[in-house]
Amino acid sequence: MELERTSDVIWEIPASEGMRVPGRVYASDRLLVKAKEDQAVRQVANVAHLPGIVDASMAMPDIHWGYGFPIGGVAATDVGAGGVVSPGGVGFDICCGVRLLASNYSLDDFIDHRNDLMAELDARIPRGLGKGAIASRALVGAVLQSGAKAVLDAGFGWEGDLDRCEERGTSPGAVPKLISQKALDRGGGQLGSLGAGNHFLEVQLVDRVDDEEAARVFGLSQGMVVVMIHCGSRGLGHQTCTDQLREMGAAMARHGIGVPDRQLACVPVESAEGERYLGAMAAAANFAWANRHVLAHEARRAFAAAFGTSPDKTGMNLVFDVAHNLAKVERHRVAGRERELCVHRKGATRAFGAGHPALPADLRPVGQPVLIPGSMGTASWVLAGTDDNPAFGSAAHGAGRLMSRKAAKRREPGHEVRRELEASGISVRPGSVKLLSEEAPYAYKDVDEVVDVCHRAGLATKVARLVPLGVVKG
Repeated sequence: MELERTSDVIWEIPASEGMRVPGRVYASDRLLVKAKEDQAVRQVANVAHLPGIVDASMAMPDIHWGYGFPIGGVAATDVGAGGVVSPGGVGFDICCGVRLLASNYSLDDFIDHRNDLMAELDARIPRGLGKGAIASRALVGAVLQSGAKAVLDAGFGWEGDLDRCEERGTSPGAVPKLISQKALDRGGGQLGSLGAGNHFLEVQLVDRVDDEEAARVFGLSQGMVVVMIHCGSRGLGHQTCTDQLREMGAAMARHGIGVPDRQLACVPVESAEGERYLGAMAAAANFAWANRHVLAHEARRAFAAAFGTSPDKTGMNLVFDVAHNLAKVERHRVAGRERELCVHRKGATRAFGAGHPALPADLRPVGQPVLIPGSMGTASWVLAGTDDNPAFGSAAHGAGRLMSRKAAKRREPGHEVRRELEASGISVRPGSVKLLSEEAPYAYKDVDEVVDVCHRAGLATKVARLVPLGVVKG
């Protein structure tokens, strides 16, 4: 597929063959090569066929092939003009996201307490494909309705945490009764667990600060030890997506909708099926907000135990918690007019700029923290959203896969990946040594290059670069 270059980091796919809008890919030359090779660019064009889509079908610089939408895909549909919602634009791990905690500790502190700290985290963070919850399953009903607030009310976390969460840690419009018994059986017992695959809890060091003012407002400083948590809605969210896709495929014919890929199954936002999907999605999202909240609570307890103090003395304030697999109804200006849009961010994170009313008052002067993790052994980044963001207030969500999991496993066995990480000074506590090879640093794109494209394209601006010290993997 041919693309037209419109700037040094922006490429356009002209609208043709049923596309309602053009495609737009934010990428460097090198990042674009992989996106074309794995057919992710074709998926950008396919998304442009969705009814009600406005402006463009977009892809962030970490773009790679996904289910229906590419991972890194962003699309907004006009709710009042028959715009649709598509589960493929959210993904199976509903509300997967990233949470970042500050701390009072330095690199020397970490080195002095490395073994104790990593042992505490290893013991307190359930992970892997099976169950192993921290919180009581009795909380699940309340969690599906009110997200992180439910576990805060149950004694997990700190009162100020909700102020530093997207949506205050609660997705509105949740309808818990739409979560099937199968989803509850599959994932209800996983509240407070990390999962597997690319999910992790990582102890990191603020290696560099590019924007002193934003870093100060966020609560970060050079030389600070921080904790980043990446996980989502576990088996409950995956089954909820599966359930909803089954209903939506049949509903498309009733609404007279045709799309070039059946994985783009969709229905109008303002339809009974659309409302059911958004209600179920919000309930599953609330599980994810609460899941990260409980894991952060356990991380604070681990630090307190390792350093011989109380959790409130660790300084582990929440910097921010942001999702990267959601569809949300938001208001944005399109062609000079404010419209109500259903914004799909699938492997793309919200990135609202300074002054946005959705942000807490203390963050409004500098914009929203945007959290972009790398992979084991590589950097992660904190950026700030921009008020002139050209992608409906969206930015990249991570480095993006460069190799399939099978290809990564063929390159090196897990024990060798662990040996190399440990040799470089990164402590590794894996749920499965064998699965480490799937998430090796070489399996992902260069996160610094992804972040540089975000910065140059005006999606978000660089604030601080983080480097890994220890990782707990699913």
